[in-house]
Amino acid sequence: MWKNAFVRMKNAGYGKILTAAVLLAAVPAMFWFVNTPTIVGVSATARKLPIYRVSREQKMVSLTFDAAWGNEDTQQLIDILGKYGIKATFFVVGEWVDKYPESVKALSDAGHEVMNHSDTHPHFNKLSAAEIINQLERCNDKIEAVTGIRPKLFRAPYGEYDDHVIATAESLGICTIQWDVDTLVTV
Repeated sequence: MWKNAFVRMKNAGYGKILTAAVLLAAVPAMFWFVNTPTIVGVSATARKLPIYRVSREQKMVSLTFDAAWGNEDTQQLIDILGKYGIKATFFVVGEWVDKYPESVKALSDAGHEVMNHSDTHPHFNKLSAAEIINQLERCNDKIEAVTGIRPKLFRAPYGEYDDHVIATAESLGICTIQWDVDTLVTV
């Protein structure tokens, strides 16, 4: 392929050869320029990311669940986790706490973390800072009223987040957590 391109350039004349050579050199140079962070400069800021994983020397897994809809399997899940001595983190929606306070209490009493998944499960990327704060605080108040523990972790509904969402949660001293492996995705 390259040999044929050079033969065509030779037959076309030197002006076209020079143009083609410049283009061949320019494409990789542009790719390098765009993908090299040091070229961007001091004014660029790093994108805020939630916590996806924590590096540990031991082989460990963090097991998390989102609770936003029904509670029909909650006790069975508590029993199975208890049978194997497994502790998990449950990210619950405030409306779920309203409907199933006994399930929230059972999760907490079994030693599981009960953390924030918003009050009403909206699309956080579309909310103002004030609306995000309201969602987080209302859910935290409900969880704390049942468990006695104020959540410090938050998982954004639908896994949607941006710098604005994470910065707003951080302003409340709340860490945003994201899943690393989604069990709902079919392989």
